[in-house]
Amino acid sequence: MRQNFIGMVINTTAIKTAKVRVAHHLLHPKVQKVITRHRNFLVHDEKEKSQVGDIVRIEACQKISKRKAFSIAEIIKPAETYTDNDTGTVYRKTHKLPINSEKKSYPLS
Repeated sequence: MRQNFIGMVINTTAIKTAKVRVAHHLLHPKVQKVITRHRNFLVHDEKEKSQVGDIVRIEACQKISKRKAFSIAEIIKPAETYTDNDTGTVYRKTHKLPINSEKKSYPLS
């Protein structure tokens, strides 16, 4: 059985690659307080369908590069969006930028 994790997409700027944050909780032995730890994985996104804020399931695959050994199996919950009533612009709840202006191209000079 392949190794599976559920996490949130936090970055999609690279081509066919997404960064997914997987959180896990543990109990501190002395303080008896629940601590949240996380780990970031670079995962392969062949169709580039994931967006920042999506909840995804990733599974282990054959190593694609030095740091990519997982791929996105499914998008469990898409990122929440809202529309500004005045301008009609669609925003994600995780960012203040409009959806279509996230990937900027810089002039080569």
